[in-house]
Amino acid sequence: LILSVIFLIKNAYSIENKILFKINNEIITSIDILNETRYLKATNKNFQNIKKKDVYKISLNSLVREKIKKIELQNNLDELILDKDYLDQLIITTYKRLNFEKKQDFLNHLSAYKIDIKIIEEKVTIEALWNELIYLKFFKKVVIDENKIKQDIEKQKQKKIKLFFLFEIIFNKKENLTVEQTFNQISKDITDKGFKGAALIHSISRSASSGGELGWINEDSINKKFKKELINLNRNEHTKPITIPGGFLILKLIDVKKVENEIDIEKKIDEIIKSETNQQLNQFSNIYYNKVKKNIKINEL
Repeated sequence: LILSVIFLIKNAYSIENKILFKINNEIITSIDILNETRYLKATNKNFQNIKKKDVYKISLNSLVREKIKKIELQNNLDELILDKDYLDQLIITTYKRLNFEKKQDFLNHLSAYKIDIKIIEEKVTIEALWNELIYLKFFKKVVIDENKIKQDIEKQKQKKIKLFFLFEIIFNKKENLTVEQTFNQISKDITDKGFKGAALIHSISRSASSGGELGWINEDSINKKFKKELINLNRNEHTKPITIPGGFLILKLIDVKKVENEIDIEKKIDEIIKSETNQQLNQFSNIYYNKVKKNIKINEL
């Protein structure tokens, strides 16, 4: 009887934890999908409103992105480990972003979704190491015209500045579809599921996990090409696809406001340089990810 029970338990577990995909030597199991779904629900309020039929797809896409990054990191690094103090600081940043003041409150929140903190630590580690890899590979290719930034700030320091509250979706053309056809699919999901839901499903940007939210962006930090598109939008409208290195960008305008331009010039220069550097590194990240993905074998089992 005891042996029969053990056999049944093992059999049930094997069914529950079925291997679904193999990505090179990495695997994705049904348990991985379940944990990813729990993680997305725990860290993204927008995920609560996603229909069940889309939950699997979003969780799978999120895991595939993570596995591909992990594989590439393993090809470049001896071990995927962060300094403990740095990791602790990133965890603090993570739960502060989710409006938790204390780590224990965050742990209690994760526990309610049956998530171990080690899952969060692994995700944070992979993303941080990926960003470091992109920085090392591409930082020398970042082009910043500091003199022009300073001149622009000097011209505008007496004026009010405009801030845009933005969301984004960065996507690649789907296989066997044109850009327009891919955009039409995304537009349908924007209509049916909202922009945040569509970002969760389609966006390859780091902002995807937060529904594509970028927050308030100073107009000085926005690429001129993007700003030209935004000027023609009303609130709650989004752009058509904008071609960018590594894919296509859709921006949604939520709100616009003007504020007094009380400028600390040196601080402002640093902010804009940081913003433009991040934008360019994000573009290099998308290009590099797409290049890596082409050499990855993804097999459904």
